[in-house]
Amino acid sequence: QFVESGGDMVQPGGSLRLSCAASGFTVSTYDIDWVRQAPGKGPEWVASINTGGDTTHYADFVKGRFAISRDNAKNTLYLQMNSLKPEDTALYYCARVSFSSYLGGTYSAKYDYRGQGTQVTVSS
Repeated sequence: QFVESGGDMVQPGGSLRLSCAASGFTVSTYDIDWVRQAPGKGPEWVASINTGGDTTHYADFVKGRFAISRDNAKNTLYLQMNSLKPEDTALYYCARVSFSSYLGGTYSAKYDYRGQGTQVTVSS
């Protein structure tokens, strides 16, 4: 399972670091994505990281502000979130990638497992 943590309420411009601890499988053998879902909206891909942690991709709306990383020794993924905006408010969860494609700047993925998520609220 995945257990996400680190979500909180912060003011615009603030920072948070989300964690995603995996158990029951070896996370180092999977590409992992962070996905978010705002109230009343569908899931939105945020960032992805490959098994070795040396290749990452980001949605345009978080580039330069968010950073995905992983510690395979701890079976844990992270999402560092800086310069947060009210539109970043959402439930953030990690998802295990079963298929992914990144062509021409367009990323698509399918997932076979996801966590319950952690709530991030950005508000003054």
